[in-house]
Amino acid sequence: MAFSVAATNTLIKPLFQPRESTSSRSYNNAVSFHNSNTITNTNSSLQTYQIPCKTTTNMPTSPSPKWNFLQKAAAMALDAVETTLISREIKHPLPRTTDPDIQIAGNFAPVPEHPVSHNLPITGKLPECIRGVYVRNGANPHFQPTAGHHLFDGDGMVHAVQFKNGNASYACRFTETERLVQERKLGRPAFPKAIGELHGHSGIARLALFYARGLCGLIDHSHGMGVANAGLVYFNNKLLAMSEDDLPYHLRITPSGDLKTVERYNFDNQLDSTMIAHPKIDPETSELFALSYNVIQKPYLKYFRFSPDGTKSQDVDIQLSEPTMMHDFAITEKFVVIPDQQVVFKISEMVQGGSPVVYDKNKVSRFGILDKYASDASGIKWVEVPECFCFHLWNAWEDKETDEVVVIGSCMTPADSIFNESDQGLQSVLSEIRLNLKTGKSTRRSILSSDDEVNLEAGMVNKNKLGRQTQFAYLAIAEPWPKVSGFAKVDLFSGQVKKFFYGDEKFGGEPLFLPRDPNSENEDDGYILAFVHDEKMRKSELQIINAITLELEASIKLPSRVPYGFHGTFISAKDLATQA
Repeated sequence: MAFSVAATNTLIKPLFQPRESTSSRSYNNAVSFHNSNTITNTNSSLQTYQIPCKTTTNMPTSPSPKWNFLQKAAAMALDAVETTLISREIKHPLPRTTDPDIQIAGNFAPVPEHPVSHNLPITGKLPECIRGVYVRNGANPHFQPTAGHHLFDGDGMVHAVQFKNGNASYACRFTETERLVQERKLGRPAFPKAIGELHGHSGIARLALFYARGLCGLIDHSHGMGVANAGLVYFNNKLLAMSEDDLPYHLRITPSGDLKTVERYNFDNQLDSTMIAHPKIDPETSELFALSYNVIQKPYLKYFRFSPDGTKSQDVDIQLSEPTMMHDFAITEKFVVIPDQQVVFKISEMVQGGSPVVYDKNKVSRFGILDKYASDASGIKWVEVPECFCFHLWNAWEDKETDEVVVIGSCMTPADSIFNESDQGLQSVLSEIRLNLKTGKSTRRSILSSDDEVNLEAGMVNKNKLGRQTQFAYLAIAEPWPKVSGFAKVDLFSGQVKKFFYGDEKFGGEPLFLPRDPNSENEDDGYILAFVHDEKMRKSELQIINAITLELEASIKLPSRVPYGFHGTFISAKDLATQA
């Protein structure tokens, strides 16, 4: 979820070692790491988690870097500069949005890798139609921060539950990104924490240090700097892990249910730019549609697609006046729907001591509607939607009677509250946005009534209906923010909402809707899968809920704590059989 500019921090200790005290800071939700490798929250409402030291032996090892005399001297000099930088930084309180004592406290704290555990305890009965593997991505920092850290900055870790022969197994593994491999070799971070560290003058200093190390040959960022911690998609027989700051990473599910990183994947040398973390697969054509944005140089945005066999189209350059935060987009049968909203990147803000991710109050949000098979952007139609910021778009379709494109998304206020500190409480309102292709005008309405209004964020619709009119959406109840207490099944036509709560002191994340049968007549015929953590018992489980009745069908007890994370997908046993 990070953007691709760089900084570094060489005074951060590995995940399983204690870090220096941050007692000079004063925060409500603090977490500290002790020699016992126990994560202890100083706020009694949070939890204490054990991280066994022996799990470090499971981590892949790399030989130490072989530097010449000049490189060793340069490394020592640059380390000394960074030591001074960090010693000055820790004297000043960090904002809540970049304070690691808040961002990775409680069940947001990282966990070590876990090899496959089979025959997990199951309460209830597993639906017979669930055969395959559920995978979910998340940010899991391998090194403990001493400087700024945002939740989105962590290294990518994928959690997998495989359903096979009526049994379930679990494993979690880091995605072996280029940056993680190099940092393990160095024994410390050397790559950017794009959101947590790049603020103000210290952020500029970190950029300078990062590029200086690159010039000296101490690190190599020519093969990507991404964390691959956000999205997951299964396309053309490959499971891809993504964050929009890099190329995807190809992962493989082993026959035993374990995970293995294959490579940083450029679609057989066809893709030479980053790819957004939420590509879309058209359920009718099996094509994959994607965007790529750049925060430094034009064109700030590109659109492209892949045929079912992985052949890439030519890039369509889309001209924007400034680089824009674009985490998601939508497709319909004929169009791609591209949000150009008010959260933008202004690197110049760092010179003035601020964050490069800013809310531009003078900009008017708009949505671009472009033919899916356009060879250039000359036919794009922009429709303004004032004061609208949707971090995620759940679906879109064409209303042929009104000549409108209907977009379903959660409108977030304040727009930049995820990235910058705000005294205003976050609101995420499920909304229907109509873009009229004839008049160029838009309308927007809240789908839920004022009595039912609740923060709804991560979620999805039936994937077999993506880009077509859908009746239901399944969305996380993001309360108490940033935790998720359950999910809502929303009737997008009537506004009726039914809620399922995970249980007392139980919290989860994105609900994944798994259709029972692709040919089912009822759109909601299927199951909801969600990782859930019991903060009271300090245990994690996978809950399986009937999407029609909203009754709990089964619960799988997991052998390891599963931190709250991001997005996932399900790969059927049939698809696994043809996995590349």
